Amino acid sequence: MKNHLEEIRRERGITQEELANVLEVSRQTIGSLENGRYNPSILLAFKIARFFRMTIEDIFIYSEEEEYENN
Repeated sequence: MKNHLEEIRRERGITQEELANVLEVSRQTIGSLENGRYNPSILLAFKIARFFRMTIEDIFIYSEEEEYENN
Protein backbone atom coordinates (compact mmCIF):
# COMPACT_ATOMS: atom_id res chain seq x y z
CA MET A 1 0.00 0.00 0.00
CA LYS A 2 1.35 3.40 -0.94
CA ASN A 3 1.35 6.22 1.55
CA HIS A 4 2.58 9.71 2.36
CA LEU A 5 3.91 8.77 5.79
CA GLU A 6 7.58 9.57 5.21
CA GLU A 7 6.75 12.90 3.58
CA ILE A 8 4.41 13.89 6.43
CA ARG A 9 6.84 12.73 9.11
CA ARG A 10 9.75 14.66 7.58
CA GLU A 11 7.64 17.82 7.13
CA ARG A 12 6.90 17.72 10.85
CA GLY A 13 10.57 17.18 11.77
CA ILE A 14 9.96 13.81 13.42
CA THR A 15 12.44 10.92 13.20
CA GLN A 16 11.38 7.34 12.56
CA GLU A 17 12.51 6.52 16.09
CA GLU A 18 10.40 9.27 17.66
CA LEU A 19 7.31 8.23 15.71
CA ALA A 20 7.89 4.59 16.58
CA ASN A 21 8.10 5.44 20.28
CA VAL A 22 4.86 7.43 20.22
CA LEU A 23 3.03 4.66 18.34
CA GLU A 24 4.63 1.89 20.45
CA VAL A 25 6.06 0.04 17.44
CA SER A 26 9.63 -0.58 16.29
CA ARG A 27 11.58 1.82 14.11
CA GLN A 28 11.75 -1.01 11.56
CA THR A 29 7.93 -1.02 11.40
CA ILE A 30 7.94 2.68 10.52
CA GLY A 31 10.59 2.07 7.85
CA SER A 32 8.60 -0.82 6.38
CA LEU A 33 5.42 1.27 6.34
CA GLU A 34 7.19 4.13 4.59
CA ASN A 35 8.66 1.79 1.98
CA GLY A 36 5.33 0.11 1.32
CA ARG A 37 6.59 -3.30 2.48
CA TYR A 38 4.09 -3.47 5.34
CA ASN A 39 0.40 -2.63 5.50
CA PRO A 40 -0.67 -1.30 8.89
CA SER A 41 -3.41 -2.83 10.97
CA ILE A 42 -6.51 -0.68 11.12
CA LEU A 43 -5.61 0.20 14.72
CA LEU A 44 -2.12 1.36 13.75
CA ALA A 45 -3.50 3.33 10.80
CA PHE A 46 -5.90 5.13 13.17
CA LYS A 47 -3.07 5.83 15.65
CA ILE A 48 -0.93 7.33 12.89
CA ALA A 49 -3.80 9.45 11.58
CA ARG A 50 -4.67 10.70 15.06
CA PHE A 51 -1.06 11.52 15.84
CA PHE A 52 -0.80 13.70 12.73
CA ARG A 53 -4.37 15.02 13.10
CA MET A 54 -5.23 13.79 9.63
CA THR A 55 -7.57 11.20 8.15
CA ILE A 56 -6.36 7.74 7.24
CA GLU A 57 -7.13 8.58 3.60
CA ASP A 58 -4.83 11.62 3.79
CA ILE A 59 -1.93 9.33 4.70
CA PHE A 60 -2.62 5.97 3.07
CA ILE A 61 -3.52 5.43 -0.58
CA TYR A 62 -5.81 2.47 -1.21
CA SER A 63 -5.91 1.09 -4.73
CA GLU A 64 -8.41 -1.61 -5.63
CA GLU A 65 -6.35 -2.37 -8.73
CA GLU A 66 -3.34 -3.14 -6.56
CA GLU A 67 -5.48 -5.41 -4.38
CA TYR A 68 -6.69 -7.39 -7.39
CA GLU A 69 -3.14 -7.76 -8.76
CA ASN A 70 -2.03 -9.39 -5.50
CA ASN A 71 -4.80 -12.03 -5.53
